[in-house]
Amino acid sequence: MPEPGPRMNGFSLGELCWLFCCPPCPSRIAAKLAFLPPEPTYSIHTDANGVNSLHLSERADWQYSQRELDAVEVFSTRSSRGNQVGCMFVRCAPSSRYTLLFSHGNAVDLGQMCSFYIGLGSRINCNVFSYDYSGYGASTGKPSEKNLYADIEAAWQVLRNKYGVTPENTILYGQSIGTVPTIDLAARYECAAVILHSPLMSGLRVAFPDTRKTYCFDVFPRPRDPLVLCLQLHNSPACRTWLSIRCPSYRTGL
Repeated sequence: MPEPGPRMNGFSLGELCWLFCCPPCPSRIAAKLAFLPPEPTYSIHTDANGVNSLHLSERADWQYSQRELDAVEVFSTRSSRGNQVGCMFVRCAPSSRYTLLFSHGNAVDLGQMCSFYIGLGSRINCNVFSYDYSGYGASTGKPSEKNLYADIEAAWQVLRNKYGVTPENTILYGQSIGTVPTIDLAARYECAAVILHSPLMSGLRVAFPDTRKTYCFDVFPRPRDPLVLCLQLHNSPACRTWLSIRCPSYRTGL
């Protein structure tokens, strides 16, 4: 990273050149803006019988007992782009109908999220399946927009084929950068519901929040004609009127 100088929108001229010109490739720009993989906080150990176990570092900040840790299933699968994708299945409610397919934020890995998944699943009576993006945790490769889509596709297929969780019982949950693969998957497959937590408007707006126009070189662009799923709780006449003005193609029904 270049030394900081006079700043514009929080960036020095040197930082802007490094960001947009080294190289001037949208996918590389997106990676610099959006991906902050931490040093791995966990590892997957396989014993002589082929059984995997989760080993956490102190930075994972584990908040439960060994019994809960032993119940967390971890393994790797391969994406269509050839990367190993670390996966985690947390059985918080074995009799629950629904499973969350959780795509986490840009600066954490599965080790740091594991305690949160147990707490979340226990509170809402739902199992949680999650995965690490390429270049995060136990996943190989480098983080990129294309790898995001391949990573969540690999997780989706494992959830269906290994655990038998059907699309109508799968809730897609995306947080921060995780909303990008979540929306991509939701556009291609039916599911029970989609939850977007702190979604991104576009890659360029991560660095420049006041950007109003979507440029041709932007990444993670906002759809021009979005599909809006409105919770029934807010399906009031006022809500429908607002949505009909802002998003003419909206539909409700959750």
